[in-house]
Amino acid sequence: MRFGIIVFPGSNCDHDCQYVTETLLGEPTHFIWHQETTLPEIDALIVPGGFSYGDYLRAGAIARFSPIMDAVIDFAQKGGYVLGICNGFQILTEAGLLSGALLQNRSTKFICKWTALRVESNQTDFTRAYQAKQRISLPIAHADGNYFIDREHLAELETNNQIVFRYVDDSGEPSEKSNPNGSVNNIAGICNEAGNVLGMMPHPERAADPVLGGIDGIKLFQSLQISWKQHVRA
Repeated sequence: MRFGIIVFPGSNCDHDCQYVTETLLGEPTHFIWHQETTLPEIDALIVPGGFSYGDYLRAGAIARFSPIMDAVIDFAQKGGYVLGICNGFQILTEAGLLSGALLQNRSTKFICKWTALRVESNQTDFTRAYQAKQRISLPIAHADGNYFIDREHLAELETNNQIVFRYVDDSGEPSEKSNPNGSVNNIAGICNEAGNVLGMMPHPERAADPVLGGIDGIKLFQSLQISWKQHVRA
């Protein structure tokens, strides 16, 4: 399985993701500079976290117009796996590949801490290695992670089972206290209707090796491996 990782000015989680895909999973991984206009031969694409273009104007708003993004959109529309993490999630919403928008945190402050999540569905290509409703722990690090979407489109996400992760408390239930940034309905990650594009604010790549303090994130990347292998055999 071949991974690609987009690198924008200000990306700072690109090498973290490469460590997971190349070192831990043993898969070939290519860095793709944002000024490129085509993608190499890849099977999955990661839009990593960081502060593309310094978050000027609005988080992800300028990166959305980088030359590479036309190829990213085309790749996604043709069914390629696309994973947007933190700033990557922001970029994917700005590009229209995912619904909604990421607003400033309710506290108006940058938040960096471990959070509890619930895997809402293990029927996606990104979560099949998890148990349904499994409670996991991943770190967040963002100032604009407050996911917003209007009621009509929120209902569509619910109906189509596009909500993939929610922030939860110690009992595994969503609550106001467990919501770190004000996201509507405690949403931490969503996928598109086709299920091949996932955006999430927590960082699975920062919880993929025991030395980092947790390994709950590795299963997301392993899920992609499993899904890809099943697709190839089909």
